[in-house]
Amino acid sequence: MTTEAVFRDDPYAKTCDATVIAADETGIRLDRTVFYPMGGGQAGDTGVLRMAAGGEIPIADTRKGAGPDEILHIPAPDAALPAPGTKLSAEIDWTRRHRLMRMHTCLHLLCAVIEGDVTGGSISDGKGRLDFNLPDTAIDKETVTAALNQLIEADHPVTPRWIADQELEANPQLVRTMSVKPPIGSGKVRLLDIDGVDLQPCGGTHVRRTGEIGPVRVGKIENKGRQNRRVNIVFAE
Repeated sequence: MTTEAVFRDDPYAKTCDATVIAADETGIRLDRTVFYPMGGGQAGDTGVLRMAAGGEIPIADTRKGAGPDEILHIPAPDAALPAPGTKLSAEIDWTRRHRLMRMHTCLHLLCAVIEGDVTGGSISDGKGRLDFNLPDTAIDKETVTAALNQLIEADHPVTPRWIADQELEANPQLVRTMSVKPPIGSGKVRLLDIDGVDLQPCGGTHVRRTGEIGPVRVGKIENKGRQNRRVNIVFAE
């Protein structure tokens, strides 16, 4: 069961009309949605499904299903499940999603500031982190903080675009993550292009310009083993 991912073309879409395809203990499937499913280190969206006939279902999380382009809306505990064919409006918690978008884009800037393969990462509400493969390398918090805010203030355009699988295979340096490889096989791969700063595969949601991120700071830097350096980022406000 595939779901039209409205967020892929418009990450600023807060709501959309949809129809229930199926609903069971694994989650609610819609024919289209603005809810981003957890993936690429980014947390899944929360929000509400508002029934056209009245009533609403709180959504506590969004996950990927077993099939390609299958998205599961996870209802809050004890919430009643809608019947297939139910017409509704899917509405995300926009304030939370926008913070996730800002932080996800910021972590792409962090990849530009710190040269090293990424071994892991996480984007949650108000904070994010990346782990880098940097044996015997010291990272200065203040230097990284200053470099990030300089890129943010420069207000670089942020643009998603697509390339063919073959083009990605011919340019392996585009892939920065060691732990997660971009999905191939559909014929094309989505890139996030921060003009003149960073270019790499990513399917997450992002802001349109780096200035929208706002001031950030490095919270702490941790040593996770002999090689891994974990850099934690938080919003400065």
